[in-house]
Amino acid sequence: MKKYLLELNLSIIVYCLMPNHYHFLVQQNGEHDAGLFPQRVFNSYTKAYNKRYDHSGTLFEGRYKAKHVHNDKYLRHLCRYIHANPVKDGLVEYLEQWPYSNYLEWIGLRRGTLVDRSFIADMFTNTASYEEFVQDFLLMRDLPDELGYLRE
Repeated sequence: MKKYLLELNLSIIVYCLMPNHYHFLVQQNGEHDAGLFPQRVFNSYTKAYNKRYDHSGTLFEGRYKAKHVHNDKYLRHLCRYIHANPVKDGLVEYLEQWPYSNYLEWIGLRRGTLVDRSFIADMFTNTASYEEFVQDFLLMRDLPDELGYLRE
């Protein structure tokens, strides 16, 4: 995955892997389309899986959905929505229990490489304010209208 991020000049802002779907919020830092990232990663994964298990064809149902993030408010809400998925969907009681996202890196409980600490510092006052922002969503489940498509 790191190979494709470097090759395409992209950085991962937020990710969360769920049992039946995934979320990646990727920042495009150059001329390469950020939509190439999931294409490359999951094409490679599919080829490796098919070779290992003597399988053929696709592994993932449907195409990935890409959305342009057009302002900071939308971006902040999207970050917390993605991180909140495991609790929202009833997989864990607390976000700290879900190891398949970079939430733990965001709040300083795990050292990982798929995190942009300067982005976090620019967007949120501190980790405590981000944790509170996420918990507020989990309590209220309120999203701005522009994120209404996530309620589906």
